[in-house]
Amino acid sequence: MLTDILIGIAVALVASWLALLIGLLIVRPKGQLLKEAMRILPDLLRLLRRLAGDASLPRGVRVRLGLLLAYLAMPFDLVPDFIPVLGYADDAIIVAAVLRSVVRHAGVGPVRRHWPGTEDGFAALCRLTGIRPTDPASPSEN
Repeated sequence: MLTDILIGIAVALVASWLALLIGLLIVRPKGQLLKEAMRILPDLLRLLRRLAGDASLPRGVRVRLGLLLAYLAMPFDLVPDFIPVLGYADDAIIVAAVLRSVVRHAGVGPVRRHWPGTEDGFAALCRLTGIRPTDPASPSEN
């Protein structure tokens, strides 16, 4: 009985991990975007920290950003580095997905306001996340 339960849990974990891997493959940046993501990574980490500390953003957005920062600080990845293509890209993919969510809920204004890098870096961030620099301001500002 206990063996069946342990096998069931192991199968569920493997199935969940595979579903995550497939999801990451679907939303991964294409072409040169992954290189751009690696280039702006230091500015991106500062942006995430600033956004997570912005009390004017909705609580759900700040919680998402806090969880993302915790994930990035973990010493292990959900996708091990020896897996081709996604091994090193999983962090960039997850960051892009969370930033898309932030822009959907808070608008591009806070992201623009807290961006610590150059204009070229912000343009790369927009390409990476699929946001438009001209998106409307946050819903609370309308």
